Amino acid sequence: MTPCRSVVAAASAALTLVILPGAARADGEGPQITIYNQDFALVRMVRSLRLKVGESEVRVGGVTATLEPDSVVLRDRKDPKGIRILEQNYEGDPLSPGFMLRRNEGKVVAFQSINPATGKKEIVSGRVIRSGYAPQQAEMPAGGLTPIVEVDGKIQFSLPGEPLFEALGADAILEPTLLWRLWSDRAGERDVEISYLTSGIGWQATYNAVAPEKGDRFDLVGWITLTNQSGTEFKDADLNLMAGEVSKIQPRRALVMLGEAAMKAPSAPPPQVTEKAFDEYHLYTLPRPTTLRDREVKQVEFCRGTDVPAERLYVYDGAQMGTYGGWDVEMARSRPDYGTESNTKVFTMLEFINNKASGLGIPLPRGTMKIYRVDTDGARQFVGENVVDHTPAGEKVRLYLGNAFDLVGERRQTNYRVDAGKENADESFEIKVRNHKKGPVEIRVVEHLVRWATWKIVTSSDPYEKTDSRTIEFRVKVPPEGEKILTYQARYSW
Repeated sequence: MTPCRSVVAAASAALTLVILPGAARADGEGPQITIYNQDFALVRMVRSLRLKVGESEVRVGGVTATLEPDSVVLRDRKDPKGIRILEQNYEGDPLSPGFMLRRNEGKVVAFQSINPATGKKEIVSGRVIRSGYAPQQAEMPAGGLTPIVEVDGKIQFSLPGEPLFEALGADAILEPTLLWRLWSDRAGERDVEISYLTSGIGWQATYNAVAPEKGDRFDLVGWITLTNQSGTEFKDADLNLMAGEVSKIQPRRALVMLGEAAMKAPSAPPPQVTEKAFDEYHLYTLPRPTTLRDREVKQVEFCRGTDVPAERLYVYDGAQMGTYGGWDVEMARSRPDYGTESNTKVFTMLEFINNKASGLGIPLPRGTMKIYRVDTDGARQFVGENVVDHTPAGEKVRLYLGNAFDLVGERRQTNYRVDAGKENADESFEIKVRNHKKGPVEIRVVEHLVRWATWKIVTSSDPYEKTDSRTIEFRVKVPPEGEKILTYQARYSW
């Protein structure tokens, strides 16, 4: 820390203050943006600054309206120690009616209005006591502060017309801008790298899977959807996309709602998005520079799989355990009716493995997968969607698509008995699954043993698999237009 203090002291002794018109973009250097799938981004850009020896004042535009000022880093690419930021101001609220009214609070402003009787324009002067606008608001907030204007010695709680302001000077700020007081150890042009974090830029993955009329193999296309609501356009930007859960304290500023748009894919086969592991996350790099316009939504294909093998699963989880969230442990153990309310729906699931043998095999970022099936007429019909979590290569993906129309489940408790002397309890269930399809199906019947940690299955009509410490699963075949009944008895001990 001592060298920094001594440099500033030396510069202050012989201050040369030069206000520069701005920072030029270095030739061939487009911005580099790393976008995180948590709706924020790291922006890096190179600018050429012409500085004097000692102190200079510099204005850098082209930054976002959602920039985090305390994240700004400035570095001379060749001589990191030769330049310092002595003072930084961030003007994230460029020229707007709200900005101008706030700047003129306490001053007399001319207002133009239309006389309803004559239809002619009239000019009235009023002193702006309170503008009614808050920072970052270009329009009058609904239900927010009310403007207060004094006209002819009287107070009114509205603007008397459209405000007319004095002409602007050459230093007017028309876009979000960083204003710096810099110290430089030498005069001349310097290429500096500026980086900062910003909200308002995000990305998400979406997947479209199309299955044929029969069978569950499918073709998959993965899209990256980029959104820019930062208030700034980025031209010819090199984009990296970070997938993973990065610890980030979100700023209090509200995020703008995203719109909808699409970009047509080029006719020639495009270069593929590349992927690599980075720290504890995965980094995806777009193959070519991309222009991100403000308030734009853009899509880029990043993966494609053909004839991906998959398996359709039918799962019946009959116990509606979620309705008992308010019960304490003792009630769950002692009440015979705990966990006996029955669900009748049979879930439809789609399962596949994300590996090279399936035609995939790259880490899949979290996103929504939509499933389509081709009907007998060759048209695609939407049959369900669900969220794919961050999935490493080689891992299994299981998607819930909805509830099967022609499959029904029924579950009832047939016995419950507590033997206090032996410190155990017996519980019996009967489960029916009915198939109204024209072909046989396999249904996975899931049961949860949750009353006590210690349990065993005393009798069972069908074989089962213990999938975890408190769950068993039966795999039963149900004939077409038929029914399958299974029973079991569990014994709990303490």
